[in-house]
Amino acid sequence: MRYTFSRFLLAAALLGPVATPAARAAEVVELRQPNAAKVVVKLQFRNGSAADPVGKEGLTYLTSQLVTEGGTKDLTSAQLKDLLYPMAARYYATTDKEVTTFTFEFHKDFIDKFYPVLRGLMLTPSFTQEDFDRLKSNQLNYVEQVIRASSDEDYSKFALEDQLFRGSRYQHMTRGTAAGVKSITLADVKQYYATAFGTDNLTIGLAGNYPASFAKQLEADLKKLPKSSVKAPIPVAAMPNGIHVEIISKPDALGSAVYAGFPIKTTRAEDDFAALMVANSWLGEHRKSYGKLYDKIRTTRSMNYGDYSYIEWYEAGGSNMLPVPGVPRHANYASLWLRPVQIAEGLRKQYPTELGDLKVGHAPFALRLAVREMDNVMKNGLSKEDFERTRTFLRSYVKLYGTTPAKQLGFLLDSRFYGRKNWLQDVDAQLAKLTVDDVNRAMRKHWQVQNMFVTIVTDDSEAQPLADVLKNNTPSPMSYANVVKAGLPKEVVAEDAEVATYKLNVTEVKVINTNDTFR
Repeated sequence: MRYTFSRFLLAAALLGPVATPAARAAEVVELRQPNAAKVVVKLQFRNGSAADPVGKEGLTYLTSQLVTEGGTKDLTSAQLKDLLYPMAARYYATTDKEVTTFTFEFHKDFIDKFYPVLRGLMLTPSFTQEDFDRLKSNQLNYVEQVIRASSDEDYSKFALEDQLFRGSRYQHMTRGTAAGVKSITLADVKQYYATAFGTDNLTIGLAGNYPASFAKQLEADLKKLPKSSVKAPIPVAAMPNGIHVEIISKPDALGSAVYAGFPIKTTRAEDDFAALMVANSWLGEHRKSYGKLYDKIRTTRSMNYGDYSYIEWYEAGGSNMLPVPGVPRHANYASLWLRPVQIAEGLRKQYPTELGDLKVGHAPFALRLAVREMDNVMKNGLSKEDFERTRTFLRSYVKLYGTTPAKQLGFLLDSRFYGRKNWLQDVDAQLAKLTVDDVNRAMRKHWQVQNMFVTIVTDDSEAQPLADVLKNNTPSPMSYANVVKAGLPKEVVAEDAEVATYKLNVTEVKVINTNDTFR
């Protein structure tokens, strides 16, 4: 395969709000694969949900969906589906905080038939009232109902970002707020598309087997897009004074979903990120059973399904086994994700004799254990053996990130966002040069456990008792059935006693009604 690159923009160091760069011509990134059967086009605009106008939170997402789920001036959305079905082509839009990406995938034999569709969607979208009403209704339903009912893991993650970025344009979900979505009109969408999706904030990505004439035609046509007039500052995540906990109380929750995090200033743009990747992988690589959190919380104590750590946003962690491209960010944070642990009500029903008087479930113990593990690895450092084993794994694992042309191209576009040519290649070279001292130094520089935000989505019956335990730093012994307790190894019993009294630097605890979130 051959890589062809044109101009790229160096990402600014994140020391405060950063202004949007001056107008520029669209950058072009090409990944030629002469033996490929498919062609992939990715159009990445630097205008994610952080660019939503105040009071119109959700406008970027709705606009992007209306482009790809609507029609063109020549074909309705239904006619497009009928036309494209025999081609097995697909296209979709994704919106994150700072970028919106349109992806088109089609067989090379259908370039001539498919390209008018691509051009029509991007240059002359139909924006009909019917399509708008349908998509707005779906989006509002997600913000008002689905996020609260379908996945407490995702609910807690979005609620954590609400705390981390409160008062900034990063605060709201990419799909917006209830009030914001309700206020959006079709006229807003039309105006926003004309002013926010411009040739000067666009990176064009091409991958696969296509003639040079196709690349030239695509670039020439997209020059017809207007200049963008949307400017959005990049926020810095807030650093709390102590540990701030927000407990979201909802009816009929089966467990407590815990998500904790704090801002860090390093991203893929900095070399320290590779060192943190090693530390993070050892602590809690996503969906991997060798991580320390997984081992201590799930394997040893059978408390939940999985427990992981992160050093950047992880898109759709419940369904993605590997990181996906299209979510690059300048404002970054580290986090701990504890999939729901049992609440007292459920434990009492399971073990009425042993745990009939239990007031609080496993959440405070699990949180203490996770924070303590991060604290310990910072203080003690990784051993040479753990470092070598984890680094060896990562050097192979990262190669799986780009298993398709679409993913490879996506990571190349994200590389441009961070001021790099090819991050997937860069990070392997960085990992190869790392030492255990580099990793331990990076942990102590970027990680800490005294100041963080915590969100816990839990049942109504658990919310206030849990708040009291955390606010007062009351000891929280692990709750076992007698038959389990009798078979515990001595080292687990000893560790349980230490975890139960581990002091969290909690300075603020609030209980929030689920109906008051994302309004």
